[in-house]
Amino acid sequence: MMPSTIRFLLAIAMAAGVVHAQSRQISFDDIARPKPGEWPSYNGHLSANRHSLLTQINAKNVATLEPKWIHDIGGARALQMTPLVVDGVMYVAAVNEVRALDAQSGKRLWQFARPQTPGLVPTGDPASGINRAIAVLGNRVFLQTDHAHLLALDRHTGQLLWDVEMADYRQNYGATGALLIVNDLVIAGISTGDEGVRGFLDAYRPATGERVWRFWTVPARGEPGSETWIGKALEHGCATTWLTGSYDPEAKLLYWPTGNPCPDYNGDERKGDNLYTSSVVALDPTTGKLRWHFQFTPHDLHDWDANQPPVLVDAAFQGRVRKLLIVANRNGFFYVLDRLTGRLLMAEPFVKNITWASGIGTDGRPKLLPPYDNSVDGTQTCPSVSGAANWPSSAFNPATGLFYVMASEACAVYRKNGDWFELGKSFYGGTTKNATIAGGGKFLRALDLQTGKVVWEIPNIGGGISASGVMSTAGGVVFYGDNTGGAFVAVDAKTGQRLWSSSPMTFAIGGKQYIAAVAGSQVRIFGLPN
Repeated sequence: MMPSTIRFLLAIAMAAGVVHAQSRQISFDDIARPKPGEWPSYNGHLSANRHSLLTQINAKNVATLEPKWIHDIGGARALQMTPLVVDGVMYVAAVNEVRALDAQSGKRLWQFARPQTPGLVPTGDPASGINRAIAVLGNRVFLQTDHAHLLALDRHTGQLLWDVEMADYRQNYGATGALLIVNDLVIAGISTGDEGVRGFLDAYRPATGERVWRFWTVPARGEPGSETWIGKALEHGCATTWLTGSYDPEAKLLYWPTGNPCPDYNGDERKGDNLYTSSVVALDPTTGKLRWHFQFTPHDLHDWDANQPPVLVDAAFQGRVRKLLIVANRNGFFYVLDRLTGRLLMAEPFVKNITWASGIGTDGRPKLLPPYDNSVDGTQTCPSVSGAANWPSSAFNPATGLFYVMASEACAVYRKNGDWFELGKSFYGGTTKNATIAGGGKFLRALDLQTGKVVWEIPNIGGGISASGVMSTAGGVVFYGDNTGGAFVAVDAKTGQRLWSSSPMTFAIGGKQYIAAVAGSQVRIFGLPN
């Protein structure tokens, strides 16, 4: 029986006649230009667009998929990771743990594990046992731990090669995110986005663990940008970097989303825009220097992290081919940016329930509607604290021109209070409670890139907003998880027509394409009949 929670989908992978190449080094070119069917990074490609070019599994034959193998991590942990597939080996991650599996049979090749760290902030994500993926480069596998360490393991044996501390977990820090390889650097973010830390993004040398640069997402007092923090919250401003960014090798720009400011719901001691919270930052990957930024929600009071996938697309838009960055933001608006300059090209609502802003101006700033501020007694605002979208994957299909995203129609009552920062506790500065609204729920929506309008939608998808991402394929199929009955579903990319559903996941090997899904504590693999 399918576990009750489908957490995340792995995109399709395929390898032609793969054997375990124990001596081969994984180069950055292998990651930037993946071999057909390999999935060498968190999103499969550095663009963060989970659209596969494979066509062996398609709209005509997807209904014949059948289970191939299952691997259970064990315990009560609900996995949130995406497996990687390189050289016929699948790497799966859990909190402080990596397993290498034969991707064709599911046989375990090696395992590295450490116990969970005691003493973490009990309400923070690291304490809940979240880990979203590892990274590979050369002969190494890289893993972040719950207590904010970065580890390098031997890719063939799982032996620990080095261990560096990114930040002191006793200062409320932790790590849950997937890493990104850019050229000869391991890019690593930090989590605990509601625990009053000062966010940053790091780059490390893969051979030694030496830190090359750090970009602080909250400026120090007196630095440029600190003037956007009026009050005493600056030193505990959050803006953590817990979701993986994207990279454009041609433009040589690294794009990374940032989290909400702290305290989450009370802005009295952080008046101003609060840079660089709830933003996407474009960095020079060699130095970590800021090239540009775009802030989706200035002075965020509703925990609307910008930690949604920053998808890179090259497409015709407004009359010419452009380098675009597209994102369905937690605040309810779908954004199209010029990724070379950060200039806003379009922003349109992708949910119906938005009460905080009437739209986004040409300058990129929201047109606020009263009452934007939260009150002590409670203010109902839409979207809810979980957002109109969240961290699970989105995808863009260039053949259909459609962007696929899990959307949530929901509102919440936000209350602020005077609670202040304490070690070992979260730093919300208030509380939230979901509000009941007509027409609420979770939807898979297909948005037209050119207009932002909804072309088709599938309503009443079960599970929370973070329960499933989506994956698109050149075979004309969109895959997603539906917790209504624990189904793994395939629909037509053009129309949204349901093509297949089962209780499993997706990927491939030996010239055969497979589908792999992470559900509960299990990794499940499907393929076409032999």
